Amino acid sequence: MPLHKINGQWIHYEDTGGDQPPLVLAHGFLMDSEMFAPQVEALGSRCRIITWDARCHGETETTDDPFTYWDLAEDLRGLLDHLGIAQAVIGGMSQGGFVALRFALKHPERVAALILLSTQAGAEDPEKIATYESMLDVWEAEGLNDQMSGMIAAIILGHEWPGRELWIAKWRQLPRSLLRPAFNALVGREDIHDRLGEIKAPALVIHGTADAAIDIELAQRLSSELANCQPLVTIEGAGHTCNLSHPNLVNLAMQRYLVELALGMPRGAERRGGRRRSDVSRRLGERRDPVRQGAGRRVLFPLDRRLTERRRMERRESWPVHNHGMARS
Repeated sequence: MPLHKINGQWIHYEDTGGDQPPLVLAHGFLMDSEMFAPQVEALGSRCRIITWDARCHGETETTDDPFTYWDLAEDLRGLLDHLGIAQAVIGGMSQGGFVALRFALKHPERVAALILLSTQAGAEDPEKIATYESMLDVWEAEGLNDQMSGMIAAIILGHEWPGRELWIAKWRQLPRSLLRPAFNALVGREDIHDRLGEIKAPALVIHGTADAAIDIELAQRLSSELANCQPLVTIEGAGHTCNLSHPNLVNLAMQRYLVELALGMPRGAERRGGRRRSDVSRRLGERRDPVRQGAGRRVLFPLDRRLTERRRMERRESWPVHNHGMARS
């Protein structure tokens, strides 16, 4: 189990290794690095993937010191230093997205791009804070009962996802002393909307339409205020942990984005010519135009069209060379 001491904490991480471009993924509140298993499996051949456990989560050994998401951003910097990674695609889900945004503000030169899942740039809703705090008080005093575990699972994992019980079992094993510092970081974070324009790195925002923890309107705002962000990718019917409940669609969006980065294609505001599409109108998975579907004509995504056009251009450019060689022979 890889552990490295960073800023006084023994940070647990997993690294697939290799010489592929690095992708770093930060998990959500009450989750850990294992939540990205579907992404590691699907994208591991394309990227070197690093996942890590934040303070008070997973296998990381944490001190009793209070911390903020700015501190976690510094933990991430230390991890990249330890691994010898000068720049990476930085990804994060929910809490991990809070960290990724702050990392991009503090260390822009280390960020090749951002992938932001089920997250936002604002402070926590005061009404939600009151609800969450009352639940935390009971959890600290009495332990995690069935009713509360069901409520937490509904917020984070949804009502029907079959993997709920595994995570509920993990929550029951959490030391209660770690709950309050993690909670204080969550509810004490500040609004950074006014600084999003400082982040120039390319960005992709993915959000479930049924997210009970973070309203989709907040994801729309995040994607619209980042300086170089793609149109919001919405996962129809997905809740907060969309990468777990709908891994194929999330993996597809991430994979295509990584391909675009590798090809150096125009992104965000550059591709839209300064005009933004309606975020909600872009639904991942709608691969065919309903009008043409009956005729069996496939409607390609923009990336597919560009790749097809590029291949055609390459064939046309190479054709005279082949003809010339044939004529000489």
